[in-house]
Amino acid sequence: MDILIVSHFGSTYSENDNDRFLYLAKSLDQKNNVEIVTSSFCHEKKSHRNRTEVSWPFKITFVEEPGYKKNVCLRRFYSHYIFGLNLYKYIKNRKKPDVIYCAVPSLTGPYLISSYCKKNKIKFIIDIQDLWPEAFKMVFDVPIIKDIVFKPFEIIANSIYRKADEIVAVSQTYIDRAMKVNKKLQQGCSVFLGTDLERYDGNVKKNKITNHQKNIIRIGYCGTLGTSYDIKCVIDALKIISMKDSQRVQFILMGDGPQKEEFEKYAKEKGVDCYFKGRVPYDEMCALIDSCDIVVNPIIGGAAQSIINKHADYAACGHPVVNTQEANEYRRLVEEYDMGLNCENGDAIDLATKIEMLIEDKDLRCRMGMNARKCAEEKFNRKKTYAKIEKVILGEKLSESEL
Repeated sequence: MDILIVSHFGSTYSENDNDRFLYLAKSLDQKNNVEIVTSSFCHEKKSHRNRTEVSWPFKITFVEEPGYKKNVCLRRFYSHYIFGLNLYKYIKNRKKPDVIYCAVPSLTGPYLISSYCKKNKIKFIIDIQDLWPEAFKMVFDVPIIKDIVFKPFEIIANSIYRKADEIVAVSQTYIDRAMKVNKKLQQGCSVFLGTDLERYDGNVKKNKITNHQKNIIRIGYCGTLGTSYDIKCVIDALKIISMKDSQRVQFILMGDGPQKEEFEKYAKEKGVDCYFKGRVPYDEMCALIDSCDIVVNPIIGGAAQSIINKHADYAACGHPVVNTQEANEYRRLVEEYDMGLNCENGDAIDLATKIEMLIEDKDLRCRMGMNARKCAEEKFNRKKTYAKIEKVILGEKLSESEL
């Protein structure tokens, strides 16, 4: 079978890359002809790729894109538009594949591909990674105006969802959104982003951190340092704890983003012990998060995110999570597995109280940590869960247990 995977926001394509579509390509390529089509611009690094570093057994094609400097700006929308046009030109001139497996977002590319597939009777499968324009509405939070500005994006997104022959998504929340407009499908296939647990454990073993001080409670965060993440609330909570607790706490942040300097300044003003590591390779991140005692998932109120990348790594490390995210799907998962504590969003006092509970009770940390690892093995292990996606791509029927 000739399988074309379209992933606009493909990561670095290095040996340490934990990208969902790269993992699928490696597995499917064993018995099929697989090609990944992605952008010449790396969203993660905000720079154009060094393509000479890429070496995989399957073909990777880089479609030209102008690029942009900020996550939310007019230049980004223009850049995506040009990428979509160039993507369509490439696919139109390529030998027709049997199936196109397309990440959504962005929107222009998938929109043009959906029409191309319908016209040429090619199976069109989407994999929803985020909800657009919902995510942008959260940032551009101006009542009435935001609905008018983003209405065209909503129409495009609905068109993509409606034309999909199969719908895969990183959470059931996203499946439910797409199924509101897709009336030809009875159900979608929800598969968390997840991680390769064997590889994760290997990364931890290879990069094991043993020289940190034993009398410090280490709280870990990995991900973007941007407007969607309430890092200031965590810093406020740790300030509260430091004023009444003799136990020393260090907040370790792995990642980069537009608010990094602002968060660093805020931590310094509050006198909270924060270690901003910046962007680190995935294998090193595994070891760093493993060396922590508690992990924190601080997402601001009203965010569109549901189950995201960091949830897999947080579960895999076997530490309890303190969660402020409002998404019901993740809050239920935390409660179902008893693998951490949910907090009131934006409430530093409640967050401090929950963190203190875990600091003071080592047995509770251990129990919830073991439950988190169990969740990782059952819900986030790609070796187990991605078999469902492969079946969808190959047109095989899912068993009742997989539905």
